[in-house]
Order: sequence, then structure tokens, then C-alpha cells
Amino acid sequence: MSGILAWFWNERFWLPHNVTWADLKNTEEATFPQAEDLYLACPLAFCIFMIRLVFERFIARPCAMGLKIQANGPQKAQPNAILEKVFTAITKHPDEKRLEGLSKQLDWDVRTIQRWFRQRRNQEKPSTLTRFCESMQVPSHTNELTKLGAAYLTILKTPWLWNTKECWYNYPYQPLTVDIHYYYILELSFYLSLLFSQFTDIRRKDFPIMFLHHAATISLITFSYVNNMARVGTLVMCLHDAADVLIEAAKMANYAKCQILCNLLFAMFAILFICSRLGVYPVWILNTTLFESWEIVGPYPSWWLFNLLLLLLQLLHSFWSYLIVRTACRAISKGKVGKWNPLHVSKDDRSDIESSSDEEDSPPASQKHHSTNGTNNKSHGTNGYLTGAIACKIPD
Repeated sequence: MSGILAWFWNERFWLPHNVTWADLKNTEEATFPQAEDLYLACPLAFCIFMIRLVFERFIARPCAMGLKIQANGPQKAQPNAILEKVFTAITKHPDEKRLEGLSKQLDWDVRTIQRWFRQRRNQEKPSTLTRFCESMQVPSHTNELTKLGAAYLTILKTPWLWNTKECWYNYPYQPLTVDIHYYYILELSFYLSLLFSQFTDIRRKDFPIMFLHHAATISLITFSYVNNMARVGTLVMCLHDAADVLIEAAKMANYAKCQILCNLLFAMFAILFICSRLGVYPVWILNTTLFESWEIVGPYPSWWLFNLLLLLLQLLHSFWSYLIVRTACRAISKGKVGKWNPLHVSKDDRSDIESSSDEEDSPPASQKHHSTNGTNNKSHGTNGYLTGAIACKIPD
């Protein structure tokens, strides 16, 4: 184990040339970041996660019921033993050949069977009540606001906010202040709790992307703290905290059918997200980590890894910004800006509920001998939510 630890904490990887861990030990004159400081984030993250679960069950749910948000999920498929067996044991998305075979076996037309499978898949999706409770994460939102307040209280008085070259002067011999230390612990615990909660929240199509995002964020926080890039780390975290709360508030307004408020919050979020992630981030953050640090400090192994993670975040920012812009363009092209619901978009990449033009039509009347097992239900509307482009619990 000592050999593994010695390999992992290799000074030539983590620190610039001619700098050792002994040089960054705490003294009476100065305090420097220590890797063991970050252990405090683990129990704190677990507490945030548990508080959130309790809150959703005993506070968010009653609030949702008070707003008359129904617990009913999507329309249920008509019970049918043969189709249920195919759905659970073989495939949830039958191909054309299998659909034709089932059509002959049940004496139903293909369109009705397609609708049954669509309704059955939607049946496993969460209800609006569940989504509202997930969005109403007041403990998480409180933590976000606390982080945002701590960020501005921490860096507004610092010289590197206005001159990013100050992040690299005398690096890595830059003393760690108490407020920056606790700001890092708060950020790390929050993103660790998000990593835990991703496995209990509604499973969405971009689960791997969000998991990658959280992993990159946690790695960046850890790396920037351990090798004392805390100054630039505070800038990155502060920038990413700005837009987090707006999208969850927009989703809650949407679930509560407050459409004007939903549109306003989404517009504010979209403007802030795109300006900060595609404008300020590359011009302000990537410029200093890639070019100013190269000029003042010079590259070393962990410098390359740190910047690689920052560039990975920029790719994720671009992807999510693309989804936001595409959603807006769809609404404009359809001439529905005045009545546009930005969080209720059909065929969205992270859509919770499937949609199809088939469901807009009246159900076919082709159930010859088994009409009691057929589907005479009306179409069930689309219910997509662009939480991926939007709900990024963001990095640093």
C-alpha cells in the first residue's frame, strides 16, 4: 500500500519542477492545501443526500399535492398477456417482422400493437408528481445558493478576480485562506452527493454524459485543491454556480402549470448559461489555464490533465447549449413562441415520455375478435423535458 501511495502521489506528476510535498507543508506562517482535508467532504455529501431523500418524501410530496399535481403517470396500456410477455421477456421495441406476427396472432392491426408498446414503455416512466419532487430539492438548492454566496464572498475581494495572472504568480507557494478551504469542501460534498443521487433519481437518456460530467467536476475540484490551483479553481466554480437554480425553478413552474413564470425562468437560464459557458468560460478561464499559466509557470504532468478536464467540460457545455438553442429554434420555426413551453418539447433528447404522430390520430377500430383486449384510448400527449441541456449540475 505504501508503494501504491508513493506512486500515486508522485511529486513529478502533481507539482511543478523542483517543488516537493515538503515545500507545501503547513507552517506557522502559512497554510497550504493538504489532500486529507478533502476527506471531510465524504460524510458531508452523505448527509446532504439523506436530507434530500427525507425532504422529497415528507415535504416536497405534500407541497406537490397541495398544488394539485397528480400522482398519475402516463396512460396505461390495456392488459394483454401475450404482448406483456413479449415486452418483458423479448423486446420493448419490436421490429416490423415481429409486429406483423403479433398482428396475425392477436388479430389486431399493426398500428394498434405499436400504440400498445408505446403506452407500455411510457407506463414505466415517472409521474409528474415524481418529477416535481425531484426538482423541488430545497436542500440542494439551499446548498447551491450557499455555494454561490460563499463564492462571491470569497473571491470578490481577491486580486485574481480582476487580473487572472494573479492565479499563477508565486505558484504553488500561495497560502490557503480559511474561506477558500471551506468553499472547496462545500463544492466537493455537493457534487459527491449529486453523484450518489444520480443512481436514485429518474433515469434519463444522458445518464452516461451526466455521470462523466460529475466525475470530471469532482476530479477537477480534487486536482486543483491538491496541487494548490485553488485560485483559478474558485473562479471556475463561481462561474458554474451562477445558473444552477434557475432551471430547477423553471421545471417546478412547468409542473405547477405556471407557464409565464416557466418561460421567464427558462429564458433567464438559457441566456445566463450560454453567455457564461460559451463566452466567459473560454475567454476568461481557459485563457488563463492554458496560456497565462504556460507563460508564468510552465506545463507539467498534472497541468495537462487539469486542462484536459477543463476542455472536456467545454465540450459538454457546447452539447447542452446546442440542445437549448435547438429547442428555441423549433419553437420559433413552428410559430409557437407566444405559447411556447420550453420544458414540454416532443422528441427531446432527454424526453421522459415518448411521442409519435400516431398518438395524435384516433385509435383504429380493427379489433375483430378480441375487442375487449384492444385499445380504445384517446391519444396521450407528449411530455418531454429538456433537463439535460439544462439541468447540468455544473463543474469546476
